[in-house]
Amino acid sequence: MADTHRSKIELNIELDENKIPETLSWTAEDGGVADTATKAMLLSIWDPEAKETLSIDLWTKDMPVDEMKLFFHQTLVRMASTFEKATQETEISGRMRDFAAYFAEQLKLYDER
Repeated sequence: MADTHRSKIELNIELDENKIPETLSWTAEDGGVADTATKAMLLSIWDPEAKETLSIDLWTKDMPVDEMKLFFHQTLVRMASTFEKATQETEISGRMRDFAAYFAEQLKLYDER
């Protein structure tokens, strides 16, 4: 049997009295990340039996809206790249990138830079 390695990614969420995230941090020792603060995270998990996506979408109450818009734009771009890498579907991946560009344009995300 081949040697295996177990890797762990840890998410830490500190909630206020209303169970709203106040702080988020994560650790991924294999990736060199140790208790690193963040303001938002989107985690999607595939359930192969139910054939559906489960998700954990969290953001802190002090996450600025302008940064949330950038976060979503960059997530859309990343999803297009990941989809292309996983499926080799270059045409639809390009269309996903086109939508991400449209999204950024409509929100005027990069006009001020």
